[in-house]
Amino acid sequence: MSDIIEIKVYGRTYTIRVKGEENEEYISRLTSYVDQKMQEIAVKSRSEDSTKIAVLAALNIADDYFVSQKRLDQVDERIDRMEAEIATVESNLFKDEHV
Repeated sequence: MSDIIEIKVYGRTYTIRVKGEENEEYISRLTSYVDQKMQEIAVKSRSEDSTKIAVLAALNIADDYFVSQKRLDQVDERIDRMEAEIATVESNLFKDEHV
């Protein structure tokens, strides 16, 4: 199931198809995020070329994604180390109980 909705990004309206698992509130949040990035880039670059602004915004969004992914990977590594430490402590406790 899919719906067709209108979104507005950087002053332009687009009609998009939304899949069943994506709700309008989520799409609205995405739209706002992209629009905000484009507005920020437009101010910083002082450019009026919407294609250039869109590409620069896409690069900024990609950077946000990669930075977030790196942080998530670091958290996963910490969790793995902590789980290993916990397993070692549990193993040592179990050995001590059977001595």
